[in-house]
Amino acid sequence: MEKLIEQFSFGLFFWQVIILLIIIFLLGKFAWKPIIAALAEREQGISDALESAEKAKLEMARLTNENESLLKEARVERDLILKEAKEMKDKIVAEAKNVAHTEGAKMIAQASIEINEQKNKAMAEVKNQVSTLALDIARKVLSKEFEDQNKQETLIADLLKDVKVN
Repeated sequence: MEKLIEQFSFGLFFWQVIILLIIIFLLGKFAWKPIIAALAEREQGISDALESAEKAKLEMARLTNENESLLKEARVERDLILKEAKEMKDKIVAEAKNVAHTEGAKMIAQASIEINEQKNKAMAEVKNQVSTLALDIARKVLSKEFEDQNKQETLIADLLKDVKVN
């Protein structure tokens, strides 16, 4: 240690301090500012990415809720159509029974047998038509279930127009 103190030179020390200050100045001017700017830019990019991810998450939640509500609406409409089809079937069956009872009371024994045969045929045909109609409506509604609401309403209206009761 004493040897270092004896060999100490103020001139050399002065030039080393000057060189150190020049290096610090050059690093500050050309290296630290770009490094700090790059770090700030990266921090901003990460912040923007996190914000975008949060927005995407909120949008996905909104879309999920919207899809669930559309599915619920479609199910309600499907149930309504099935209920109407069942009511129509019941009405047709009730009308057919009334006609069969009226005709049966007026006819003689031989005509009564013929009416019963016709009634059975009509009931089978009505049941087949109603079940086919209900299945066709249900199939079409379910196939269109994820499409636009307006298209579903238009489809239902068209299907109800096409229904012909024999």
